[in-house]
Amino acid sequence: MALSSLMENSTHINGKTEYLESPFVTAGNRVYMVGHQDGSFPELGWHIKGEMGGIWNHPIKLMDGFDIELKWNDESYLLNKADTFVNYPFANTHQFVVPSKNISVNRWQFVPDDLEGLLVQVELTNTGSTATTFDLDFTGHSDLRPTWLGERTHMNDAQDEAVFEEAIQGWIAKDKDNPWFVCYASDTAPAQKSEVKNTYSGLGASNQLSYAMEIEPNETKTINFIVAGSYTSKENTITTFNTIKSDWLHLLSDKKERYQQLAQQSKLTIPDKKMQQTFEWLKYNCDWLVRTVPEIGTGITAGIPDYPWWFGVDSEYALQGYMAIGQTDAVYSTIALLDSVSTSVNSNGKIIHEMSTNGAVFNKGNINETPQFASLIWSIYQWNGDLSFLEKYFPTIEKGLLWLMKENDLDGNGFPEGFGMMEIHGLDSEMIDVAAYSQRAFADAALMAKELGKDSLALQYQNIADELKNKINTEFWSENFNSYADFIGTDAQALHLIEDAIVRADTLNKPWAVEELEATKEFVKKNPSSKPRPFVMHHNWVVNTPMEMGIADSTKAIKALKTAEQFVNPFGVFVTGIDRDQSAGSDDGSFKGSKIFSYTGAVMTLPTGVQARAENNYGRPNEALNYLERMTRTFSYAFPGSMYEVSPDYGMITQAWNIYSFAYPIVHQFFGIQPNAAQKEVVISPLMPDAWDDCALQNVKIGDGANEISMFYTKKEGKTTIKIEQSNAEWKIKLKIPKSQLNQLQILEGTLSASGNEAWIESDKMKVEVSY
Repeated sequence: MALSSLMENSTHINGKTEYLESPFVTAGNRVYMVGHQDGSFPELGWHIKGEMGGIWNHPIKLMDGFDIELKWNDESYLLNKADTFVNYPFANTHQFVVPSKNISVNRWQFVPDDLEGLLVQVELTNTGSTATTFDLDFTGHSDLRPTWLGERTHMNDAQDEAVFEEAIQGWIAKDKDNPWFVCYASDTAPAQKSEVKNTYSGLGASNQLSYAMEIEPNETKTINFIVAGSYTSKENTITTFNTIKSDWLHLLSDKKERYQQLAQQSKLTIPDKKMQQTFEWLKYNCDWLVRTVPEIGTGITAGIPDYPWWFGVDSEYALQGYMAIGQTDAVYSTIALLDSVSTSVNSNGKIIHEMSTNGAVFNKGNINETPQFASLIWSIYQWNGDLSFLEKYFPTIEKGLLWLMKENDLDGNGFPEGFGMMEIHGLDSEMIDVAAYSQRAFADAALMAKELGKDSLALQYQNIADELKNKINTEFWSENFNSYADFIGTDAQALHLIEDAIVRADTLNKPWAVEELEATKEFVKKNPSSKPRPFVMHHNWVVNTPMEMGIADSTKAIKALKTAEQFVNPFGVFVTGIDRDQSAGSDDGSFKGSKIFSYTGAVMTLPTGVQARAENNYGRPNEALNYLERMTRTFSYAFPGSMYEVSPDYGMITQAWNIYSFAYPIVHQFFGIQPNAAQKEVVISPLMPDAWDDCALQNVKIGDGANEISMFYTKKEGKTTIKIEQSNAEWKIKLKIPKSQLNQLQILEGTLSASGNEAWIESDKMKVEVSY
C-alpha cells in the first residue's frame, strides 16, 4: 500500500526550495535518520566530524545513508535532488520528477516505535501514455561505528564486512571486531546484487541491490526497503527486519494514533495560527528527542544532529515544558536517568551536565545544574502530587544543596562560584545565573522539606533563600547599566575578561561594545577594589535570570527588562549582548553561522523564552508575547515543522528546550494554570496578552491523568468571559479574579471567595464560568 494514500489527511508542512540542501530528521525512540531534504546523505556534523548524519541506533551508528538510482538504457536518475520535501509529524517524503521519462517518485520514510529499524518506501508513478521499464538500484552505505566517547567504554571501530543474506534477500554488514550489525533489503527479491566502492570517510562498506521495474501508463508501484540493526546480535537484527517487513502498516497506524493523542494534549487555540501550529509541532519535536538505550535508560536528548545524548540543564529547562504538554513518561524516565547516573559518578548530589549514549559522562556537572534539579523536582511535584516522587529525589536535593554551598562558596558570601550557563572561558567566578537559580532552589527546597515534615530544614532553607534574594538585589545590581551584573569577581579577573571581550567585540566589528568595554577597563584601573565586585561586561542573557525566577524587585525588574530590549533581533535574544548586530531593534536580520561551528553572535530560543517568562512575572504579557512572536518567525524557517536551536537556521535542527520557551509562558502564565496536585487543587490566574481575545487550552493533564483541565477565554467589547472545565469532580478549581472587577462580576458557575487583596471563584464540581 502506498504511504501517500495512508498519509493523505495527515497534517504536514512543505519545505522551502532554498533549504533543500539542509538537514531533516525522521525519528523513533530507538533509531533516527538524518539526511538532507533533497534526499542526499552528505557527511555532516561536528561533534564526531562528518558522522552525525545517516542512520543511528545509539550507542552505534548503522549507516552513512543510501542512494536510490533509476536506470534506463539511455539515462539514469539519482534520487538526491528532490523538487520538494514534505514533513509529517511521524514521517516525511522527498518528491522527484523525471520529466524525460514521465516518472514521478515519492521517497517516504518512517521509524516505528521501540524498534531498531526503519521503513523506506519508494513510490513510482508513470504519468506517460506508454509502459516504461528500468532498473532501480538501492545502494546501502554501512558505517557501524561507536557514538561519541565510545573509546571510554572500549567501543573501538573496525572495518565493516558485508555478505548477502539469502534469508532476507539482502545485505547484512558486521563490524569485524564487534557484535554490531545492520541489514537492508526490500519486500521483493533483487534481480542482481553487487559490492561497490565506499566513498564515505570511516570504515564502512557499500553494497547494491538491483530490481527490474515495469510500470504501465498511469500506474503506481511501490517498493519497500527495510533497514534494521543491532549492537548485540545478528539474530536481533533479522528479527527486527522481519517485524518491520510484515507489520509496518500496523506500526505506522499505531504511531499515527499516538501522535494524534499528543496533539490533543494541552491543545492550544489562539488567533495567531502560525504560533498555534508552532505549539502543536513542538509537541512532536519533543517526542522525536526521546532516546532509549535499554542498557542505560530512556531520556530526552538535547538536540539533533550534534547533541543526540543526555544533558542535565537542557532537561531541567525542557522537562517543565514536557510536563505542561502531558508527555509525562519522558519526564519521569529522564529524571530517573539523571539522578541515577549523577549518583553513580558524583555521589554528592551534584547533577551531571553531559553523558553520551554509551554511558560515558563527559562533564560531571556545571554549578547551576544542581540547584536547577531541585527546582525541577518541585515543579513536577506540583503537577503530580506524588509524595513518593518527592521522597525518592529529595535525598539527592539535600546532598546537592549541601555540596553547592560547602564546596563552591569559597569566600562564604552566599554565592557559589563556578561555571553556569555561559560557556565563556574565565566566566567561572560568582555568576548571576548560578546565584539566581540557587536562590530559587533553596526556596523550592524549603517547600519540599515542609511537605516531607522536615520543618527545621524548611526554615533553614527559607532563611538562605531570603538572604540570597536580598543579596542578589543589592550586590549584583548595577544602577549605571540598569542591569544585573554578569558576575562578581576580582579586578584581576575582570580585567582579563575585559581584554578577551574587547578582542571578541573588535573581531566582530562591534565598535560600540569596544568603547563600552574600554570605559569599563579604565574605570576599574582608576577605581581599584581589593574586594570582589559586580561587573556588567558581556550583557549575557543570564543577567535576566533574576526576573525569570521572580527574584528581582519590581522597580529593578522593569528597568532591567527595558535594558534587555536593546539586545534582541527579529528572532529573539542574543546569547551575548556585545555580539548584537545591525538587526538589533529592527525587523530585519539573520544569524550567519561560521564554517567552524560556533555560538558567537548567536540568537537562541532559550534566552528568548527566559525573557518571555521574565516579562510575565512582572505583569507584562504583551511584551512576553512579543518574544514568542519573534521565536515563531523561526518555526519552519529551514526545517519544516521544527525550530532551530540558533535562530533562525543554525545549530541543532530540533532542540529540546524550545518547549520550555513556549509551554511555560503559555500554560503557566497566559492561561495561568498553577497545579497543586497534592491537594487536588488547580489554581488558575490568567494573564492574557491583548491580542489573545478568543483562545482556549484544552486537555491539560494534571495528577498524572487523574484530572484534565480545559480553559476557554474570550474578551469582546470590554467583557471578559472565562470558562474552565475539569474531568474529575473530586478536584477543586480556584479561578483568581482581579478585585477591581468584582463590581462587574457575573458568576455563572462557582462560588466567590475573597481574602486580603485576592478574590477567586471556587468550585469542586466540573466547571467554573464567569464574566466581568
